Amino acid sequence: MIEPDRAHRQPWLQLRKPVSRKQGFLSAIFIWALFFAVWEGVSLAGLVNDLLVPAPHAIVATLIDMLINRDFVSDILISVWRVVLSFGIACAIAVPLGIAMGAFPAIEAVANPFVSAWRYLPAPSFIPILLMWFGTGETPKLVLLIIGVIFFLITLIMDHTKQVRSELVETGLTLGGNRWTIVRTIILPAAMPNVLIAMRQMLAVTWTYLVIAEIVASTTGIGAMMMRARRFLHTDEIMAGIIVIGALGLTFDILFRKLHRWLYPYLYSRES
Repeated sequence: MIEPDRAHRQPWLQLRKPVSRKQGFLSAIFIWALFFAVWEGVSLAGLVNDLLVPAPHAIVATLIDMLINRDFVSDILISVWRVVLSFGIACAIAVPLGIAMGAFPAIEAVANPFVSAWRYLPAPSFIPILLMWFGTGETPKLVLLIIGVIFFLITLIMDHTKQVRSELVETGLTLGGNRWTIVRTIILPAAMPNVLIAMRQMLAVTWTYLVIAEIVASTTGIGAMMMRARRFLHTDEIMAGIIVIGALGLTFDILFRKLHRWLYPYLYSRES
């Protein structure tokens, strides 16, 4: 006879069913703890060269020293400012243009061939010409970060806008709404939850371009610090910079997720 508790016990692997917050939190801790434990064990066993792959405890010690004694905090703040400013500019352009392209096929027919072509051009290839146009100040770094995300973001927002149910638009037209009223009251509210998700996804891409942007004639920022460390084979400092970028990116991702949950709580009402 099957015991009652065992009969109602849910299997660990379930199809398309969200896990609880507790399980998600414990799973995240487990995978990162396992990663760093394996890394530390390999380093202590002497299986890797400490100069090229320093142990995690050595990287943490270096990071603490950099934060306290080497003014690394200012480099972090400068990098965060560059990411936030450039991504804000990209969103200010991409959101209205992407929504307009998704709502009006005539605008899509004009803009999409241009936007689609730019998506296949690698942003780092613009570095020489950006230096020629804007010099070595902040402008080429910001423009590079904008180019790296804006065209993908426009396309994602356009696709999400086109996915708004046509029945809603047709109902608005039947009730006598004009084009701009329908965009403002139907299309925009229906598309914005997915638009925010697209923004969150592309913010991660902005962080991946940060180091490339900051090696362009720069003396400040996390990327510039990593390039200085490379000259003297300070791999621990490079690893510390990589970990900081990853931690900052994860922090921004969590903030975007919480913002999404706060703005659209009805999308999470079915979660336990």
